[in-house]
Amino acid sequence: MGLAERRKALGYAQEHMAELLGVDRTTVGRWECAKTAPQPHQRLRLAEVLGLGLTELDVVLRVAEPQRTSVSGSAVPRSQEESDEMIRREFLRVLAMSGALAALPGEEAAALAEGARRGTAEDFTRMNAHLWQVYQLARSKGSVRPVVRDQLETLNEALGAAKGGVKPYLRAAADLFQLAGEVAFDANRYADAAGAYAMAASVSRDAHAYDLWACALIRHAYVDVAEHRYREARDMLAVAERLAGRGDPQLATRYWVASVQAQAHAGLGELLACERALDRAEQVRGLAVEATPGGWLRFDVSRLAEERGARYVSFERLDLAESVLREALDQHALATGPSYRRRGAVLTDLASIGVKRRDPEQVLAYGGEAARLAQASSSGYVARRLRDLRTRLTEFGPDRRVLELGDRIDSLHTG
Repeated sequence: MGLAERRKALGYAQEHMAELLGVDRTTVGRWECAKTAPQPHQRLRLAEVLGLGLTELDVVLRVAEPQRTSVSGSAVPRSQEESDEMIRREFLRVLAMSGALAALPGEEAAALAEGARRGTAEDFTRMNAHLWQVYQLARSKGSVRPVVRDQLETLNEALGAAKGGVKPYLRAAADLFQLAGEVAFDANRYADAAGAYAMAASVSRDAHAYDLWACALIRHAYVDVAEHRYREARDMLAVAERLAGRGDPQLATRYWVASVQAQAHAGLGELLACERALDRAEQVRGLAVEATPGGWLRFDVSRLAEERGARYVSFERLDLAESVLREALDQHALATGPSYRRRGAVLTDLASIGVKRRDPEQVLAYGGEAARLAQASSSGYVARRLRDLRTRLTEFGPDRRVLELGDRIDSLHTG
C-alpha cells in the first residue's frame, strides 16, 4: 500500500491531509508521486496522521516510487531476476549482521543499541504483521516481493545500530525471512524458498525464539514434501516438534508440526502414523485463546478440514475425503477473496477425486474453477498442483471438454 492508497483508506482527501500537516495540497501530491520526500520535521507528523511507525512510513513511501521508463517513455518493470538478486543480497547482509550482533558480549551489544537511527524493533514487528496480512489477501503473491525487499533494506539499516537490544531485531529478521520464503515457494522457486527458511532458522536460533525456529523448519519441510522427499521432511519435522515443545504452549506451533507430519506420513504410505498425527493436529481446538503472534504462524482450526480431506485422498478414502473437503470450501477462510491459494488446492483435491472415480463432470467442475483461480492469482503453487492432476486426464480419452481443461492447465504459469 502506497501513500495515496493509505490516505484514501483512512478517508482523507489530499486537501484535508495537507491541512492536518500544515503543507500545500500539491506537496502531498508530490510525495504520493515520489517526486519529493517529506522533510525530517514533517515525517513525524505524517506518520502520526497515517497511524504508522517511522519504519512503516518508510515502506509506504517507497511503494510510491515511480517505475523506470524506457527511451520511448513506457514503464519498464524491474525484472524478477534483478529483484530476486537484490533480495538475496539483503538476506546475506541481514544474516551476517544479525549473527555478529548475537555473538557480541552483552556490554558491546548494549553500546550498539544506543546508536539507532531508524525505527524500533516494535516498528518492524508491526510492519511484518502488516506485510503478512497483505500477502495473505493479495491475489498475486509475487506482488509482495518488492515490499519485502524494501523492508529487508530498512531492517539492515536498523541492525547496523540496533535500538532497544538485539533479540527483538533478530526475531523481526527471522519473521521476514519466512515471508520471503513463502513468496518464493508460491512461485515454485524451491531453492530460494529453502534458502530463506534456512536463514530464518539460523536467526531464530540466535534469538532463542523456539516457535519461530520451529515454524522455519516446518516451512522447510513443505519444500521437501513438494519435491516428494517425504523421509527428509519427516526428519526435519521431528526436530521442529522438539523445538515446538520448548516454545509457547499457548501457540499452535506443535499442532502445525503434527499437521505437516501427517502429510509426510501419507506420502510414505504410513496410514496409522498419519492418523495419529492428524489427531494431534486436531488438539488445536483445545487452545483457550487462538493466539496469532504474526503471519509466520499460520495454523488454526480453519485448516483442519482441508488437511484431513487431503490426507483421505492420499489413502483413497474418497467418500470421507469429499465430505470433509466440501466442508472446508464452505468456510469463510477459504472464500475466494481471502485465499485463492488454499481454495485452489482444495478444489484440485476434489477434482482428483473425480479422476479416481472416472467422473468427468466432477473433474470439469472443480478442476475448471481451480484453473480459473490459478490464472487469476498467478499462483505457481496451485498451477503445479493442477499439473500433477493433468497427467491423469488422459484416462478420459477423447472427451473434448476434458481436453480443453488440459489445455487450460498447460497454459498456466508455474513459477
